[in-house]
Amino acid sequence: MPIRVSRCYFCSIPDSPFEEISDGTSFPVAPLGMLQLMSQISLTELLGAPVLDPAGEVVGRVREVALAPQEDPQWVSSFVVKSGRELQLLPMTEVDELRGGVRVKGRAHHWAPFNNPEGFLLLSRDLLDQQIIDVHGRKVVRVNDIDLKQEPTNHHIALKMEAVDIGARGAVRRLLKGVVPYGALQALLRRIPPRLIPWDYVDLIETDPARRVKLKIEHDRLSKLHPADIADIVEDLSPDEREAVFETLDEEVAADALEEVEPKLQRSIIHSLDSERAADIVEEMDPDAAADLLGDLSEEKSEEILEEMEPEQREEVEELLEHKENTAAGRMTTEFLSLPVTASVDDAVEALRSFEGGVESVVTLFLVDPEGKLAGVVPLQKLVLAKQGQPLGELSSEPLVSVHETAKENEFVELFDKYNLLTLPVLDDESKLSGVITADDVISLLRQAE
Repeated sequence: MPIRVSRCYFCSIPDSPFEEISDGTSFPVAPLGMLQLMSQISLTELLGAPVLDPAGEVVGRVREVALAPQEDPQWVSSFVVKSGRELQLLPMTEVDELRGGVRVKGRAHHWAPFNNPEGFLLLSRDLLDQQIIDVHGRKVVRVNDIDLKQEPTNHHIALKMEAVDIGARGAVRRLLKGVVPYGALQALLRRIPPRLIPWDYVDLIETDPARRVKLKIEHDRLSKLHPADIADIVEDLSPDEREAVFETLDEEVAADALEEVEPKLQRSIIHSLDSERAADIVEEMDPDAAADLLGDLSEEKSEEILEEMEPEQREEVEELLEHKENTAAGRMTTEFLSLPVTASVDDAVEALRSFEGGVESVVTLFLVDPEGKLAGVVPLQKLVLAKQGQPLGELSSEPLVSVHETAKENEFVELFDKYNLLTLPVLDDESKLSGVITADDVISLLRQAE
């Protein structure tokens, strides 16, 4: 097969050979068949590559590289090959080697026609220039290229998803492919530091619900991040992308993340979800946060969500909605841990084990008398150091600071500052404990005022 040599103008390395193929075009290959030996190959290098049969004749060109995530999200399942006017699916099991193109074992007429792309993740169409979530860097990035790892098996070449390239190297490779000689391009690329995200750290964003199901696109990796990091990520997404993420997150994770999002985006996200899904998420939020959110929604949307909620959670939130938002009652949570004033350390430990509220609500235990009136507060650190069986009343802290339900925001904020509080009990007209304001509530309030 004849070889045509192209001059390298960019560096002093030897000229890079181009293998001339039978359809009159030239496809760049690494010197001495190095492409076959290299363990890494980029998507850009594969796209447009000639597909050659056992006799060395070109039978088509690579149009797409496909994954079948429902079968295996790590390994390339097939190439989509343009042969004449037809698109055909070339299984990886039919690929013999990558040398001067994609060399296959059998004839093209054995390959199935490519008529339905819905079950496939097409790397060029679905990833190049698309936004993805980098769960390791906790940010949204755009894909410039994809690195694949070649692993020969007993009978064929296998390609594994290695990393996505989000840096200049991938962009330059795509821009200059076919414009400058192969060797010159490789020399230039070696001078550009790679910016790669391992495939294991990538979460895909698919806005079409049907495709999410078909491709098994979930956000398990994203779910493991801190809610504040998830909130930062979704704030960088488009409305449709935010909806897609919240549709697939676990309800508890979605609720924690939603509490970290600024109120305007909270409303936008909840409005984008159907009422049943929104109710599932709101049920997992702290009651005070849920009440604040529903209070900011339209009356119609708020009612729709409340109707879908479980009776117990709905009752808690509806009680809080009756209070004005800029009062202590409007900011308090009804999730707190209270015990009889006669309880012991053992009773408190048992109550902590069964408590299902937020962690920030249990930094203080509240003691109430038989009428439900506040009688004392016990910091969690005192409980940890107490003796087994010791009465909780002996551990109560002084002074006993509380606030009335109608107290304004500036009043209870001043109390948090003055006494360096982590929680503040809220009392009704009869001095009964009706709720608790946490330091998180005050921090959120101050952030909104900025």
